[in-house]
Amino acid sequence: MRRPAPSAPLAPTDGAIALAFAAAYVALLLATAGDLGYARDEGFYFHAANRYGAWFQALLDAPRAALDPAAVDAAWSVNHEHPGLIKSLFALSNLFLQKRLGLFAMEGTSYRFPAMVLSGAGVALVYLWGTQARDRIAGASAAVLFAMLPRYFYHAHLACFDAPIVTIWALCAYAYWRALRDGGALWPVLTGITFGLALDTKHNSWFLPIVCVAHAVALELRERIVAPAAATEEAPTGTRAAPPQQQQPQRAARRSIVALAAMATIGPLVFYALWPWIWRDTLSRLREYASFHLHHEYYNMEFLGRNYWTPPMPRAYAPVMTAATVPVVTLCLFAAGLCASARERLLYPLARAAARLAPPGGGGALAAARAFAARLRPPAVDPGGTALLWFLAIAAVYGAWLSPSTPIFGGTKHWMTAYPFIALFAGAAFSAAVRRARVALHALHRARRGAGARPGAASFGRGARVAALDRAARGPLLPALLGAAVFAAPIAETLHAHPWALSSYTPLVGGAPGAANLGLNRTFWGYTTGSVVEYLNEHVPPRGTVYVHDTAGPAWDMLLRDGRLRKDIRGVGAVAGADFALYHHEKHMLGQAYQAWVAFGTTSPDHIAGLDGVPVILVYRNPAR
Repeated sequence: MRRPAPSAPLAPTDGAIALAFAAAYVALLLATAGDLGYARDEGFYFHAANRYGAWFQALLDAPRAALDPAAVDAAWSVNHEHPGLIKSLFALSNLFLQKRLGLFAMEGTSYRFPAMVLSGAGVALVYLWGTQARDRIAGASAAVLFAMLPRYFYHAHLACFDAPIVTIWALCAYAYWRALRDGGALWPVLTGITFGLALDTKHNSWFLPIVCVAHAVALELRERIVAPAAATEEAPTGTRAAPPQQQQPQRAARRSIVALAAMATIGPLVFYALWPWIWRDTLSRLREYASFHLHHEYYNMEFLGRNYWTPPMPRAYAPVMTAATVPVVTLCLFAAGLCASARERLLYPLARAAARLAPPGGGGALAAARAFAARLRPPAVDPGGTALLWFLAIAAVYGAWLSPSTPIFGGTKHWMTAYPFIALFAGAAFSAAVRRARVALHALHRARRGAGARPGAASFGRGARVAALDRAARGPLLPALLGAAVFAAPIAETLHAHPWALSSYTPLVGGAPGAANLGLNRTFWGYTTGSVVEYLNEHVPPRGTVYVHDTAGPAWDMLLRDGRLRKDIRGVGAVAGADFALYHHEKHMLGQAYQAWVAFGTTSPDHIAGLDGVPVILVYRNPAR
């Protein structure tokens, strides 16, 4: 007889814990946003959000005029190479939370706030999914490990799409999983709705159908091949009906079709309704949108000392950068969780299949397989195919980087949708480690309790130690101590790297200094200007000029609007004649440093800022000015 399904209904306490995770993460993001500069893409989205916000205001004031096709196109054609949902949230947050309520000390935070909230929701979702699929310890540890990924923590601050799509992508996969596990009409509908939200967030939502279809096919194969064989073995003699446990995979396979149908029908409707730019000339504009991303131009990125800007791109980029930027303990737990799931879900059916081929009383390898299969414990019934879904979500995202034409310019942000599932495997492994530690403590407790039965003066002290072992094995102290040991490194790495997270690397490659020696990219997006505003405020003369280099104009303007930069400091687009020049270190931008040397007559920067002694942004001062 198989074990019962590992998933269970959530308790009301779990909702409160998930809300606490989300609130704590958003509070941490807000507390650490003040010293984080604005990325280049954020500047473009500020501009787009302002145009959308003006349209929303017009929609409130004069709905008929705002819905005129010309008015819609005038507002929503801005930055139409990306869908409108998240930029709409930026606009609404700035329009209502900032301009009407004045909730934020800096206006830039009002644009960033929706992404922060969605990031907090993603942490809560990881907790809920891990708790339902495994247990509360697995959920909590997965949530912490996911939240404390240095690169993800950086992106969770930004008014960009990369962190929001991680949450919405995982939410769609979760709704699909619940549709398979629970049935009914609600979860398939939610699967379709969340898929539409993902489509209107970012183009990597296109991977979701690949994951879900592959999962549905695997469930169908399980129904047709594995389940009938197991039913034949386990059904009582003389009966043909499959046991109830075997009917659950069959129901899940049917439910997957319903969920996929909802994705194919409801998803596009939600996508269309929430993106006004495609309300007219829909097909031609969708072709334009798809073409932009399928034929995206290549930007520069340094990898292992070489600058890449045209194909072929290095196939090792995604795995190497994952190993170099994800905390080592998280990677080790992920590998342990993945291997445990593979052993449980693959080894048992394969061994049973080999055993069925072995003739009774025979010898050789097949007989050994029969004996081995008899010792294996059957896996728990899992109608949602949980581990398989998690694995496919990771494999589909990383699979794109097997192609040498896949751009690498975005760094780790392009595969961050896999990180919740990596954390879920890691959380499951941590929970298993806690269970094994408890078993070991229970065994030690029994052994010492038996030894304590012998008379002697030391029996009183031994009794106290036995009681302490019993409390440690049963109570929350053991997972708390193990958690402190496991989570200390990811938390320390994440907080230490801020606000230089795109320059952060793990000890596996020697941290930021080791990565610099290996020729791994130090930074991009020009956001590190935020780390030198105090220097600029102190040293730039009244109405002085600063060559902003890789900082986008709207991002520089937001630093001024926030009051982080003096209002009289002027950003300029040429180094010649400027009072100061910024240089954000990237291999392909070394020419910008040379220009500053020539224009200013010096090779020595006046100020250097970076992480752990690695120069990331340099400020040159014009001696003649």
